Amino acid sequence: MKKHFPLLLLLLCLFSCTETSTKMMITISPVNNGKALQITGFDPAIINDISRDSSATAWQTLMAVYRMPADTTLRNLQPVQPGRYTVKDNVVIFTPDTAFSTQQTYFFRYYDFEAGGKLTDLIKSHTKPGTLHYTDLIFKQ
Repeated sequence: MKKHFPLLLLLLCLFSCTETSTKMMITISPVNNGKALQITGFDPAIINDISRDSSATAWQTLMAVYRMPADTTLRNLQPVQPGRYTVKDNVVIFTPDTAFSTQQTYFFRYYDFEAGGKLTDLIKSHTKPGTLHYTDLIFKQ
């Protein structure tokens, strides 16, 4: 029994250290003849919680739409595209205050607040603790 204890301990450690992938699959698509953006894939509990807050700033902490600058290296300096967020059946619809321009490229940025919270995330991504993790999805009307 004592011979198998280190092996059993090693196996127990390996199984307890495995991570389950709960990666969000976020998708965007134009709706209402390109006048709005449909956003799907967020956890319904998060969407329902944020939808109780009517302010746009609550939505922008999780997701926001921006105009793509000509110099894409300035992407992080762009102001948020103002608009209204509505929820229907766990789908978020973003309707901009000013209609999307057909010649303009935009990007939708969503934040993953759970990413980077584990030591293995920090090692894999080479980021610093406390860094926000986000994904940009580019679209054009």
